[in-house]
Amino acid sequence: MTQWKKLVLGVLFSVLSVVLVCWLARFSLAPSSDNRKQYPATATIQLRFGHNSPVDSALHVAAQRFADDMARKTNGKVQVTVYPFQELGNDDQMVEMARQGKLDILLTPTAKMSVAIPAMQYADLPFYFPSREALYHMLDGEPGRLLLEKLHTIGLQGIAFWENGFKHFTANRPIHDPDDFKGLKIRTMKSRIIMDHYEAMGATPVLIDFHATRQALADKVVDGEENPLVAIAGMKFYQVQSHLTLSNHGYLGYVLSTSTKVFQNLPPDIRSLLVATGRELVPFERAETQRREQQFLETIRQAGVTIHSLTEVERRQFTQNAAHIVRQFESIIGSDILSKTEESLRFEQPIETSNNDIVVGFDSDLSSIGIRASLSIKQGALLAMEEINRSGGVLGKKLVLISRDNRAMPSSGLKNFQDLASNPQVVAILGGTFSSVSELQSMEAQRLGIPYLVPWAAAASIVEDCPPPNFTFRVSANDRLAGPFLAGSAIKRFDKVALVLENSSWGRGNFDAMGSFLNQVGHPPVQVIWMNRGENDATSILRQVRTSGAQGIILAANTREGAGLIKAMLQDKLNGQTPLPIISHWGIVSGDLWHQVGDVLPGIDLQVLQTFSFANTTNPQTHRVLDLYKEMFYPHERETEKDFLPSPVGIAHTYDLVHLLALAIAKAGNTVRRDVRDALEHLDGYRGLVKHYLHPFTPEHHDALDVGDYFLTRFNQNGHLVAVDR
Repeated sequence: MTQWKKLVLGVLFSVLSVVLVCWLARFSLAPSSDNRKQYPATATIQLRFGHNSPVDSALHVAAQRFADDMARKTNGKVQVTVYPFQELGNDDQMVEMARQGKLDILLTPTAKMSVAIPAMQYADLPFYFPSREALYHMLDGEPGRLLLEKLHTIGLQGIAFWENGFKHFTANRPIHDPDDFKGLKIRTMKSRIIMDHYEAMGATPVLIDFHATRQALADKVVDGEENPLVAIAGMKFYQVQSHLTLSNHGYLGYVLSTSTKVFQNLPPDIRSLLVATGRELVPFERAETQRREQQFLETIRQAGVTIHSLTEVERRQFTQNAAHIVRQFESIIGSDILSKTEESLRFEQPIETSNNDIVVGFDSDLSSIGIRASLSIKQGALLAMEEINRSGGVLGKKLVLISRDNRAMPSSGLKNFQDLASNPQVVAILGGTFSSVSELQSMEAQRLGIPYLVPWAAAASIVEDCPPPNFTFRVSANDRLAGPFLAGSAIKRFDKVALVLENSSWGRGNFDAMGSFLNQVGHPPVQVIWMNRGENDATSILRQVRTSGAQGIILAANTREGAGLIKAMLQDKLNGQTPLPIISHWGIVSGDLWHQVGDVLPGIDLQVLQTFSFANTTNPQTHRVLDLYKEMFYPHERETEKDFLPSPVGIAHTYDLVHLLALAIAKAGNTVRRDVRDALEHLDGYRGLVKHYLHPFTPEHHDALDVGDYFLTRFNQNGHLVAVDR
């Protein structure tokens, strides 16, 4: 190499080294104080943010800060323009714009969002949350996450909960306890929860538009109303009301969300930044709301309004009066959300209070396809616990329930079971609706040594595959017996039988039991068809059944699949074919079958396995439990609006199981799990809802019911299952 070439290469190497060092230095320098990404100045993203509040509100201040923070964090790449005070339309219009991708970000009152997402009435539950901090903990935690997830179904991406404050009572008389509302007409928004609350206190709820409320108060059309302080002061309600009661009984939250269509088309880093910024501003927005509330209070006080804060005794009176509302509306708000809330609120209690309870765990599908049956199990447990606790509890302690949601997934059910069993206060665990989950849980009960109580799942293996000492106890059907019962009932009515079964361990267990019986009696099934879970179009299935020459169907499937078969049967009927009779296991009523196909059921010959009915009974205990049910869940329901008992067998089985558990704890004299298990095997007689149990369980037999307890039912005109020929 010549000297000249060496010189050139040396210069080039030096230049490249300097460039490399400078380039690396960019990344070795300390980050800026806000740690923001260095976005290029080009390709600005323009976003529109709409809400309904005036420019001097805490919500608008926070919205504007959100816009400023997004611009600052992205070096101006993201520009958010805020449109306050319904400049882009009212709340309903803005939600629809966002669903279509025509509005990017929005703040919507939870009360308005509850029209599309009924679960958003969560914040309306009166006197449910013991403190402001407790509600914040719920909204910022798992219950809030579950609520925000539900926005996906309407094309929105939930970010966080901001607020307009807690609601208070105003009237022209002092309000110190629920009786003070008797005879008053109270302006409310359109909310069944809110209206029922005032009816429970003896008031008459009157629906009046928010902006017409002040005039209605002035004209004595109504006597009082409820609102946050920002509305009471802003709308000058204090000029036409003499008394303000600081009750903090309900919450006017605001949902911060984005259009899913817009959100999905943003770069991933911008999506993350939008969510993070919205959540970072939650404490600021709430603090700003509370700061302004002090100013509003002073304005109201200066107007001569008498202001009263509820005492602890007064608050307890209101809380007791409204206790039924959360139970009454659990199916609307979501048992998964409320169960998670109940467990979280339990941890808010003083240690000396919560440690003096006997806890029963409960795991079932609270949010997927078995909600109705799961809710009935929970209600049965609560009914029994209420009776037991009113009588002094067990060993001087109160029974309480902690619930978990497994979403019909065995893996989640196993984890929930392990979590519940790890709590030393949990003396036993109630199972749920699906045999595939209960089979795993029964094995885990053996391993962990905790009593497992089964009120619904019917697979034979749940109880019968457990070696001694068996920790699983069941008050429910056993498919080893239920299969032949259903098959025997079928061949009394028709010779040629088709089996339509869920493609699961539960369905296969029924196939073994039904098929074996039918073969033994000389009526082998002419067709066996397997339905996958979620298969709700049964047209081809019904075609196969008819082609086989079957004269009737024995069904073991859940609600969605069963409803699909009934709809296919209706279509055949419309085409001039005679509907085939269906004899079904009770999986078909684990969901809300009546509301799905109740209008067509009168034309379908459907009979369903049951072990209990609240109708046509002479058992005085049944009437007592019905009265307690009404007291706990529907104390002020009009006679014509009763929709009792989501699933009678779930309620009755669990009610009996919890009473049997309480007897076993009393017999053991302690809550040691092994001792309680042993006591369950040696209980004396108990007169329950389902039957009079002489010896419900023995060391050799852990199924409390047998084939003599089974019968068939059909729906009556009110959607209730009533016994057939019994």
